[in-house]
Amino acid sequence: MKCDKCENQAAYTRKYSGQKLCSQCFSNSIIRKTAKTISKYNMIKYDELVAVAVSGGKDSLALLKIINGMALTHNFRIKAITIDEGIPGYRDEALEIVEKFCRELNVEHKVYAYKDLFELTLDEALDLRENKKTSSCSICGTLRRRAIDFAAKDIGANVIATGHNLDDTLQTFVINMLSGDTTKIGWMDPDTSTNSLRKIKPFCEIYESEIVFYAFTNDIPFQSEPCPHMGEGIRTEIREFLNSLENQHSGIKN
Repeated sequence: MKCDKCENQAAYTRKYSGQKLCSQCFSNSIIRKTAKTISKYNMIKYDELVAVAVSGGKDSLALLKIINGMALTHNFRIKAITIDEGIPGYRDEALEIVEKFCRELNVEHKVYAYKDLFELTLDEALDLRENKKTSSCSICGTLRRRAIDFAAKDIGANVIATGHNLDDTLQTFVINMLSGDTTKIGWMDPDTSTNSLRKIKPFCEIYESEIVFYAFTNDIPFQSEPCPHMGEGIRTEIREFLNSLENQHSGIKN
């Protein structure tokens, strides 16, 4: 089976379109799609400093690699920031991966810890919650957003870039819809404002599965160990539901 773009052996088939691509053509398509999304929503402007939030997962590291390549030719600058929640046995591995990857890319990297910013780790914050039914993800998400905002301002960034992909966006939409939170649904549109600190998601139109393959075929090391609190919220069930729909109706996520 040959690549639809060249004569090389195909390595990936897009079920929703039937397109067959070799590893190189597939990687190029992800880079082009990312660049197209950035241009479509005017996400980054001339000479801006982009704070790339890098957790150590596949999405953020793939984004860092791609956006670093773009920065070299598209007249903007990047720095990587990582938030350390203080989760024992989980964050340490990610920090090692991110620090090494940033050195390889020659990207400046800075770590911001919950303990330094809020005087407590995530686990310590969870112990203080009055309503034990409040999920860990809800509390961590609030702290993480505040930490990322602080970090971006601290390094003088104009833009915050996160690795949220198409799947993440759809899951969040469904969660907000089920909870009746129309305000948050409105917030999901790409940030095209002229605010001094914008938030962008260059992978928002790319499947999670495609980012996984991009990371794999480009030898990007990433943390495979899931967060110990991952299964506490409804997101995992929503993910499984949407993946089931995609398997039955290819392209429905698009």
